[in-house]
Amino acid sequence: MSRVLDPLLRDLVLLTVVCILNGCTMLGPDHQEPRVEWLDAWQADLYGQVGNPKAQAEVDLRFWWHLFDDPVLNTLIDLAKQENPSLRIAGLRMLESRAALGIAGSARYPQVKQASGAVDYVETDRHGGTLPDSNDHMTTYQAGLAVGWELDFWGRFRRGVESADAAFFASIANRQNVQVLLSAQVADLYFSCRATILQIHIAKENAKVQKQSFEITRLLYEGGEDSELDLQQAKTQYMATLSKIPGLELTLLKTRNALGVLLGRAPGDLPELDEAIRLLPVLDPVIIQDLPAQLLMRRPDVRSAAWQVAAQSAQIGIAKADLYPSITLSGTVGWSGNTQDGSPDTLSLGIGPSFTWNLFDRGHIKNNVRVQDARLQQAIESFQNTVLTAAREIDDAAFGIVKTREQQVPQRESTKAAKRSLEIANVRYREGYADFQRVIDAQRSVASQAEREVTNDKSHISAVISFYKAIGGGWLNDPIEQVVPVTTRETMESRTDWGRLLTTSLPDMPTTSSSPEDARNE
Repeated sequence: MSRVLDPLLRDLVLLTVVCILNGCTMLGPDHQEPRVEWLDAWQADLYGQVGNPKAQAEVDLRFWWHLFDDPVLNTLIDLAKQENPSLRIAGLRMLESRAALGIAGSARYPQVKQASGAVDYVETDRHGGTLPDSNDHMTTYQAGLAVGWELDFWGRFRRGVESADAAFFASIANRQNVQVLLSAQVADLYFSCRATILQIHIAKENAKVQKQSFEITRLLYEGGEDSELDLQQAKTQYMATLSKIPGLELTLLKTRNALGVLLGRAPGDLPELDEAIRLLPVLDPVIIQDLPAQLLMRRPDVRSAAWQVAAQSAQIGIAKADLYPSITLSGTVGWSGNTQDGSPDTLSLGIGPSFTWNLFDRGHIKNNVRVQDARLQQAIESFQNTVLTAAREIDDAAFGIVKTREQQVPQRESTKAAKRSLEIANVRYREGYADFQRVIDAQRSVASQAEREVTNDKSHISAVISFYKAIGGGWLNDPIEQVVPVTTRETMESRTDWGRLLTTSLPDMPTTSSSPEDARNE
């Protein structure tokens, strides 16, 4: 028997060695980050007109809102990054993808690792018939260990790790993108609140002036010195101004509540935002300090889209591996025995390769490969669309900065002229050189131009905020301790053994999705 087993064992060992030596085959395409052909040639002439590069160099894009020099805004953004629910969810998705990466990495080791055992009590009671009665009993016991290791002959598991690596880095980029959006939303809502507060103040001041005119015309009409037309015109303008104030107050309430949601607060709970009447800040010129292509490609949402392409590219290799046989090394160790006198204990050992091959399911497998390839092309198109959207946002914001700034000087001069016109109209009306219609027109012009000035200043600030959001400013590589709050980590650890996943530092992001680093922290 040994003469038969020895050559068989030798052949099995040789086959195993051959399988291991050839285990470097990788099916499917090797990922390369998609090129955006038009980026190298794209350079709008506008960006040189936006301002002085030296001023921009002093602004850290991670904290671009510091250019407003507003401590309240700084506080609100810091609070939002600590308490915002969407940012917390993005952090938890990072943990989820980190755990999924651990699952993918574990497939490179023996997939079957099972220990088994059993103890049975057997009793046999025999009576009647021609044989003598008997009563036998015994206890049987057995234990075994089985190990199965599917060799990564076609790169299925390495592609799985590659895909999980890319998905993990995409989750990090997604969290960075939430930070970008969050800082921009907080800043925009904050200045919307301030602009609305200023508009309410302007409306109330105009209402005071118009009320005085209304009272004067009422007294003159009652004294028979003026016509009812002047009275009704003054009343119309005064009441129209009063009617605007509740709408502005409702806008302020909704804006405050929206800001509160970003801070994780209940409606109305926003003591940091006082309602002091302050002019909107006048900003220095803002410019793009790098080439638009460089700015575009480092935006977190662009990086996330690139990582999603990488993750899907590896799925093609995983699907193609099903076209070929899977080769597995199996081994078992077993021990069994019983308490019956004279029966031996048995020790068994089995080892050898095996393979499975879906020979009659190739249509299904090939179509799955096609599905994965179509999804890859969709991911590539989505990446290209993300870059186009980023370019449009940068261009729109840059034009917005330039054009709203061009409006500021003539708009301020227009407001100043309207106020002077009202002064002259009031004097001429009192002296009898002009009718009351001139006063009404001048009051209407003052109210309109003052509102336009505030609206244009707010539009300029919004364009600056949109610009920094468009170039991807406002995110930090937070340590793992800040990704998930302490109380949340404690709650999760009380439910589940997270090992080191909640404490191990996050990896540095690779510069491109074509060369991911091994980010597993098992």
